[in-house]
Parts: sequence; C-alpha cells; structure tokens
Amino acid sequence: MPDGRFPGDTGAGLEPGDGVRGGRRVRGAGCPHIAGAKEVSPVMQPGWEELYRQRLKPADEAVAAIKPASRIFVSGGCAEPRALVNALTARAATLPDCEIVTMLTEGKPAYTDEKYADSFRLNAFYITEMMRESVWKGLADYTPILLSEVPALFRGGRMRLDAALVQVSPPDKNGHCSLGIGVDIAMAAIESAEYVVAQVNRNMPRTHGDTFVPLKSFHALVERDEELIPYAVGHCGPACRAIGENISRLIEDGSTLQIGMGAIAESVLLQLGNHRDLGVHTETFSDALMELVKTGVITNARKSLHKGKVVAAFCMGSPELYAFVNDNPMFEFHPIDYTNNRRVIAANDKMVSINSALLIDLTGQVSNYSIGYEIYGGMGGQVDFSRGAALSRDGKPVIALPSTSEDGGKSTIVPFIEEGTGVVTTRGDVHYVVTEYGIAHLHGKSIRERALSLIEVAHPKFRDWLMQEAKKRQLVYQDQTMKSDAVYPAQYELRKEMGGGLMVFYRPV
Repeated sequence: MPDGRFPGDTGAGLEPGDGVRGGRRVRGAGCPHIAGAKEVSPVMQPGWEELYRQRLKPADEAVAAIKPASRIFVSGGCAEPRALVNALTARAATLPDCEIVTMLTEGKPAYTDEKYADSFRLNAFYITEMMRESVWKGLADYTPILLSEVPALFRGGRMRLDAALVQVSPPDKNGHCSLGIGVDIAMAAIESAEYVVAQVNRNMPRTHGDTFVPLKSFHALVERDEELIPYAVGHCGPACRAIGENISRLIEDGSTLQIGMGAIAESVLLQLGNHRDLGVHTETFSDALMELVKTGVITNARKSLHKGKVVAAFCMGSPELYAFVNDNPMFEFHPIDYTNNRRVIAANDKMVSINSALLIDLTGQVSNYSIGYEIYGGMGGQVDFSRGAALSRDGKPVIALPSTSEDGGKSTIVPFIEEGTGVVTTRGDVHYVVTEYGIAHLHGKSIRERALSLIEVAHPKFRDWLMQEAKKRQLVYQDQTMKSDAVYPAQYELRKEMGGGLMVFYRPV
C-alpha cells in the first residue's frame, strides 16, 4: 500500500494527505500507520472553553429537549452514560413511545424496567444475558445486522436518530473529548443524531486512535463523574479449558488475533503464555488480553497493518483495564466499520479470528446467536472476521463451541439446523471448528468429509446417534464407520525450550 490507502480503497476523490477514518473520508487527515500516511492530529478549536461553558447543563435540563416518540441512541456496554440514562428515565411520564437503540447492554439498564414499558422500548444489535427474557417475551427488540454495517445504517438515514446520549472524557487542550472505551458505533451516532448529549466523566479514559470528538458536535454537556461499568468473565470449566488448549495449537508466533468475550475466549488466552510477538486487531479488548500485553506475549511487532498497535472498537473489563488503556499509545480505538472491515482485517498477515457458536450442523452451518426462535446473542462481527481471516495471508478463521449444552443433555453438533435458528456463518465460510475433543478442518471438504470430521469432535455419547442421523440423510455411506475411536494421549505431550529460547512442542503419534 505505497500510496497510503486502506486496503480495498480506490482513493477516488481523495487528494494527497487525505484519508479514511472509521469509514469516513476526511480531507487532510492522512491514515495513521499506513505506508506514506501522515499522523492524524485533532485541530485546535479556538475559544473552546467558552463553548464548553455555554453548553454545560444539569442532566435533567439536557434531556428535556428530547421529545415523545423519539428514537434515542445510548452508548452501550461499559460506556453507558448512566447519569443521562437516569435523567431520561426520570422523565418517562413525559416521553411515551420512545425507542432506545444501543449496540449491547451490560447488566440491566434503568430504561428496560417493565414499569417504563409505555415510554421506552429497547432495540439492540446484540442481546446480552440480562435482556434475553425481555426479547423472548416480546418486550424488547433485536435487529439482526453485522455490526460493521450499523454506522452506515445511521449515516444513510435508514435508522434515523432523533437523539444520542454518549459518554466522553473531559476535553483536552485542543477542545476534543475522547469516546474512550466505547468508540464502536457511537461515532456514527454522534454524526447522525439531531440532538447529542455527552456525559463528561473524568473516569472515562482518553484513548488514542479515531476517538476524538470536537465540542461543537455536542448540543449539551453534563459533568458527572462515576465509575465505569465493570465486566467480569464467567466460569471456565474443564471443557472450556480443553477448547482453549486446542485452539492455542492453531496460533503461530507472530499471528494477529481477533477474539470475542466470554469464558472460551478467556480460556484461549490463558494458553498463550509461551507464544511470541502476537498482535491484536479485534472488536473488544479484555483483561485477559491486557495480561498478555503485560507479559510481553502481545507486542504487535509483526503486524503488517498498524504495526506496534493494538486495534479495537471498544473494551469491557475491570477498572485496571480502563486505567491501562488511558493515554496508552500502544492502543488505537476505531469505529466498528473500520475494525470490522474485512479488507482491513485481511491486510493483517496470519490473522486468526476466534469466535464462538451455539450450534453447528453436520454440513458446517453455524448459529452463534439463536436456537429456534429464541435469541441468545447477535450476529456481531463473526462473519466479517471469519471472511477477513480467510482472505489474510496464512489466516485462520476458527469457530469454537463446547460439544454439549451446559447440562450435558444435548449435543451442540446437530444433524440439521432446526426451524427458526439463524445461520450466521455459512458452509462456505467455515474453516476450523474446535471443541474440547479436537479440531475439525472443514474448508474445501465435501459434505461427507465434513460430517465425519464433526462427528469425530462431538461428545462421545452422541457420536453413534450423529452417525445414524447422517446415514438417514445420506450424508455418509450406509456402511460408514468412524475414522478412529481412539482417545488422543494428551498426557504424553511435551513442551521444551531449546537453545536460543526456541520452544519445541512434541506430540505423540
């Protein structure tokens, strides 16, 4: 990319020194960390201190301009502006028929209380655990969409925003606030909404990258310091740890990682202590990733794009994590239409995308957010990162799932996808599927080969049933037998450091 363009950008209509930031073409803003590009530096706003004073208001006054039947964007995850949300819900009686749009919620926001049902209805792009029952009961909505496409939904007016409530850091010396840990879709919401209110919180980190918003973008400012919402990963059991060990074998030194949230993601990262020079280009940054930065496993030194930098759209975790990313030049946060752009993803050599699933059928169709008509999550970035990793030089798209449901009563590898279940990753996009019983490489394989490979990594108590179901559907030969009933002797594996610090992994045959 000698001309300094992003991967796949034609450069049409751009002049020297122009660039693309977060999917937006910006005059005179070169693209950082691309060959031949200039660093982006926010332009100082003359007299911004006076503008700040003029737009500073109490929370109740700031939200008073919002009218009934409005569509209101609220920053999601751990960046939720709770002071503004509380002020909004305090006015619920005067705000009938409003829709709250957010990427995802952490916990149960005040506006989702059933007593506000006549005033506020949630519409989220990703459904978290606390909101599942509301969606199942028809009290809240889910919009299935790739997160990379949400900013265009706002900017194009297909989802018109009447108001936006966001949370930012205090302005810097140039009069710019940072979106901190929640850039994701918030930048597009600010640019698109008719009325924008920002909660200015000194606990919001000032993060680097495409995170800065000039004060003139806000119609009202509310000063309220409060701790950011923490996020903790759930319990990781033996099956989860085995999945992490299996995935770690697919990750080479110098790889760039995208990895999601949750116990499986945590289990993978816990197995990478002996890896070297890993990089990160992901949606969300977590505490487990932070630990690998601290121990020197993640250096970003071998990245082919944004060398030396962690690239993410948002982060969720502990107060320690939020302090770690504050004013840390190793980190760049960008809007989600940039981080999840598959051409940008593909520009990272050895890109490994690791995403979880709820179900996969014997032909390789993956559902990551619904079982039947019940929604458990969202489409997220799985499709974009899987395709981006597949296009990357030596890239590896990985789908991870435990072999059974939590109670062990059902197989997550199934003969077919039941009615209502949403297929997110298609047969053609699946490469590696990992359970606690091993790795199935499906890319380029026939339906018969796929079925056999998936049965091999299914839970042993369901393998005979899956084989019979496969035969019933003519997926395999009628006299087909299993490839191997042997148990892999993992206890004989050995890792040994050789001369010069080379780590060698011995596997039993």
